[in-house]
Amino acid sequence: MPHSQIGPIAVHFPERVETNEQLQADNPDWDVALIAEKTGIGLRHIAAPNETASDLAAQACQKLFHENDIDPKSIDFLMLCTQTPDYPLPTTACLVQDRLGLSTHCGALDFNLGCSGFVYGLSMAKGLMASGQCKRILLVTAETYSKYISPDDRSLRTIFSDAAAATLIETCDDPALTGFEFGTDGSGADTLIVNDGGARCADQAIKPRHRKRWSSRLYMDGPSLMSFTIGAIPQLIRDMVDKANLQMSDVRLLLMHQATRKMLEHLQTALNVDEVKLPIRLFDRGNTVSSTLPILINDLRSEGKIVSGSQNVLVGFGVGWSWAGCLWKPS
Repeated sequence: MPHSQIGPIAVHFPERVETNEQLQADNPDWDVALIAEKTGIGLRHIAAPNETASDLAAQACQKLFHENDIDPKSIDFLMLCTQTPDYPLPTTACLVQDRLGLSTHCGALDFNLGCSGFVYGLSMAKGLMASGQCKRILLVTAETYSKYISPDDRSLRTIFSDAAAATLIETCDDPALTGFEFGTDGSGADTLIVNDGGARCADQAIKPRHRKRWSSRLYMDGPSLMSFTIGAIPQLIRDMVDKANLQMSDVRLLLMHQATRKMLEHLQTALNVDEVKLPIRLFDRGNTVSSTLPILINDLRSEGKIVSGSQNVLVGFGVGWSWAGCLWKPS
């Protein structure tokens, strides 16, 4: 049975950068320094008004092809994870397929999953490869959450950043992605939500869990998300490690969705690990939703911290509530 491996990754950020200093100058009544201490974020990348998820996705893919001498026609399947599609329909992946010049025999689909999306995408890619349907899959994550956030939103504007990451998933001889575990609790849907723009009538839409303090289309209940994460994620990791007959000491890196520094520090405490084992890379990235994990892997590869043959854990969690994890042995 063919196995699957995380191949090269390319990342694209929008040109516009919004620093904490700019935020403070524009909003003198905000305590940006205190906010930054909790988030660990010093700047964010913001898509231009006419720049969409497909634009960021295409740029990341083109960079991946150029840097790794990849023939676009060699891609068997394109998976695009986004919660900010260009249109309700058609599928944004179809637009990207055409823009990149991928084969018309190439499969293409969108999936809307947010912060757990990269791990879910790895699982779907693994299944397509194990069944013999695909040999090369392009897993793309692309988000422009900034389009859902109002300029006066002190909470969300200081956290979320726009970006895209393109990851090549290739076949390999030995199991590299194993031990997938998933979780879903839709009762948390009202803690991170955009409740307009879909087919649901406004008077029947899910209401935010608490009173909205700002006019953003995106609503987030940070404390509830924190409680959910601390309750679900340490147990998910322990279950994966136990089922693989491993000890935590056998795991080199715990690669987590980069939500905020405060969230990740709580996970470090719950798992009794330090920043060497559970790295935080948020300062000049921000929370890029589904792209945080591939960006983190790309950063750590450039730093020489992804070791061939080592056992690592990948975990995404958030909007939905949805969470997912797997074990990863880099080649």
